[in-house]
Formats: sequence, C-alpha cells, structure tokens
Amino acid sequence: MSDSVLVWFAIAVFLFWSMGAYNRLMRLRSQGLVAFAALEGPFNQHVLLVKKNLPDRVDVLDPHDEGHGHDSSSAAWAGLAAAADQFNASLKVARAHPLNGPTTSALKTAFETLCLSWSRLQDLPPDLAGPALPSALQSQWEHIAFQSEMARTEFNRTVTNYNEAINQFPALLLAWVFGFKPAQPI
Repeated sequence: MSDSVLVWFAIAVFLFWSMGAYNRLMRLRSQGLVAFAALEGPFNQHVLLVKKNLPDRVDVLDPHDEGHGHDSSSAAWAGLAAAADQFNASLKVARAHPLNGPTTSALKTAFETLCLSWSRLQDLPPDLAGPALPSALQSQWEHIAFQSEMARTEFNRTVTNYNEAINQFPALLLAWVFGFKPAQPI
C-alpha cells in the first residue's frame, strides 16, 4: 500500500469520526434544550399560582417594610410576589439561552428564593382568618413542585451528559473549535 492511500484513509477516518462526534454533541445539546422546555412548563406554573392567588393589596406593599404598619403575613406575601417577579424575569432570560451557565445559575438562585419565600409564608402562624396559605393552595404548590423536581432532575441529567461529552478527549477539541460551552444544572 502506498503512503498516499494511508494518508487518504487516515483523513477519511478522521473526517467520519469528526462528523459523528459533532452530531453527538449537537444531539446532546438538543436534548438539553428539550429538557429545558419541559422544565419551563412547571416553572411557569409556579409563577402563575403565586400571581393568581396574591391578596388584593400586595402590590402596594414593600417586602422590607416589616413592622411599619403591615402585618407579617402581608410582608411575606409581598416578598413572595417580588420573588415570583424575579423568578419570572430570570425564566424569560433563560428561555433565550437555556444552556448558558450564568443564566441558568441565576435561574436556580431565583427559583430557590421563590421556594424560600413560599416556605416563609407557609410557616407563618395562623391568625383569626386561618392559615396564611390555605391547604388547597399548598396542595397545588406541592403538585407543581413535584412536577418541577422531576423535570429539573431530567434537565440536570441531560446537562451532565452534555458536559461529560464536551470534556472527553478527543471530542474536547471539536467542542473547542465549534464553541460548545459547559452548561450549568438548575
């Protein structure tokens, strides 16, 4: 066999390997985008549940104004409303770039803040009108939280697979050439 045949054979093997590796990276990226789309539905339901059930005067309260004429329940609702607004804004940004590390990191922080605000409201002692969160509302939140956690687990699994693929040698070289960047779990 001549040297030129070996060179052409090596080029062909490299070319076919490169195409296969690139297609695999694109498939994994696509799976991450699909997983984010599935996660976006339950995340939007969290925001809708909060917005739909806000008391009438929450929009005029300052969440940092505890002890200045507002009861703790009103301040907690105002904090929850602010957390829902921040989470919704982070979700809109993440929708445009769902595999961008800083974007998904901000979304994760906003989601944790929303859950913490919900927990604070849930932990308030009941007053004469009853608990701050009715049991039906708590049940709806828990149902959405279960769906969110399942979708979040799937998203994080696809992100892990994607990150592992772009960090494996020699696919690492293709990832660098084509600009595949690591994603951040939520």
